[in-house]
Parts: sequence; structure tokens; C-alpha cells
Amino acid sequence: MSMPVREAIGPNEIHRFDTAELRDRFLFTGLFSPGEITLTYCHLDRTIIGGAMPAGSALKLETEKQVGTSSFLERREMGAFNIGGPGVISLDGTDYDLGSSDCLYIPMGTSEVRFSSKEPQNPAKYYLVSVPAHARHEARLITIDDANRLDLGSQVDSNKRILRQYIHPDICESCQLVLGMTIIEEGNVWNTMPCHRHDRRSEFYLYFDMAAETRVFHFMGEPEHTRHLVVETEQAIMSPGWSIHCGAGTGRYAFIWSMAGDNQDFTDMDMVAMETLR
Repeated sequence: MSMPVREAIGPNEIHRFDTAELRDRFLFTGLFSPGEITLTYCHLDRTIIGGAMPAGSALKLETEKQVGTSSFLERREMGAFNIGGPGVISLDGTDYDLGSSDCLYIPMGTSEVRFSSKEPQNPAKYYLVSVPAHARHEARLITIDDANRLDLGSQVDSNKRILRQYIHPDICESCQLVLGMTIIEEGNVWNTMPCHRHDRRSEFYLYFDMAAETRVFHFMGEPEHTRHLVVETEQAIMSPGWSIHCGAGTGRYAFIWSMAGDNQDFTDMDMVAMETLR
């Protein structure tokens, strides 16, 4: 397993980026490769994101130089969200069964993590998000039924959606990681509009559950200088605190969002007035 590094980027830098450089800096592709763990270290709240796709034997999470500790989770916590077939994650010898749309909170201090699939022909796909931690909390398996459900938006505004909070103070204790899933309902396109940003936290998105030909237009940048990225299924986006984030799809889609930073208050958003957008 190698771990490339993404540097933090300021708002003034992207003014000169063409499409290729914008994609190179903010878009993550190839997260799920059979029989591999793929991770990227980001200097954005020191978040590590990636995927584990066990196609045969179990995959063991190993530390890397970028992490700087003798074990990966010595000073980190992690969320593992399964978007594939049924699987098992073993934490220091304790097994947790994960179906599709189940999430496991993995606490700081876990020495050994192994990812497995129950059906190699229908492998699990674990989306992984890890951030620094200062204390150990309990490991917690959160199923889709355990997650807190919020029904948001309206058909009139084309943004009717179901949001589920998994790693969230009301559901599962963590140091700073907050993670959930949003599903856009049929006949709707917008995942958030009006858009917002939150300078106190960074955010990452994994877009998935999309047909091969479907695309999401992810909008980013400063309100007065917006940019966009065209995203395929199972690709992820890095969203700094200074950037707006919203998106619209050409068909059905869902996304996993994760946040880390100064607080865990889900409603801590700086709303952007429509007339400000350019």
C-alpha cells in the first residue's frame, strides 16, 4: 500500500487552475481496487481517505511514514462505510459484520484492522475516512436503521433527499469525525441549494450508487468565483472550509459526507445567498 499526499490549497490558488489541475488537486479516483487498500493523505485537517476492497484473503491496515506512528490508529480514529457486498471487519480479533450501507466506527488505539468479504464474487467495498484523535472511544457498528434519519428539501426545489447521520454525537461518540450518507430521491437533482460553507471544518464526499453514464456536477470555490468538477460514481471530492459545496446530478445518486475540524455541530454552516453566487 502506498499513500500519496495532497497538499492544502488556498482560494487564490485555484483562480489559475484549468480543469485538469482542478481535478488533480480536488478529485479522487480509483479508490476501490480488488484486493487492495488505497489511501491518500491530505493536509486538510490531516484527513486520510480511501477504500478497501477485499476480493480474496483479508486485507490488513498497515501504517505508513506519512502517519508517523508505529500503528495506523495509534493517534487516529476511522470510519469504514460499506457500499458493496456483505463483509467483516476485524478489530483486534473482534469481528463486525457489515452489510451494504452499514458503517463501523474504529477508535484510536486499535492495533490490528482486517477487512474481509463474505462473498468474493460480490466483494465488500469499504470507504475509509481517518482523522487525528486525542482519546479512545468505543468501537461501534451503526447500521442504516441505527443512523439518525432527516428528511430534507422539497420536490418543488428539486432537492428532496434523505440524510442519515452515522458517526454523530447523537449516535456514536468520536473525537472529531462526523460521517453520514445522503440519498437523493427519484426525480430530484440538487444535494444542497442554497449552498453553504463552514470555515471551521473541512469536508469530503464520496459520490456513489450511480449508473455508469450518470454524472454529478459538484460546485466549489468562493461564492463570487465558483468552479465545478464533473464526478463519476465512486469518486470523491475534497472540500476546504473556504469553499462552497453543492451539486446536481444527471440521474440517481447518493454520497457519503465526512467532516473534521473545530466542532461536531452539524448545523454549523455559513449560508451563501443566491445573489452572491457568480
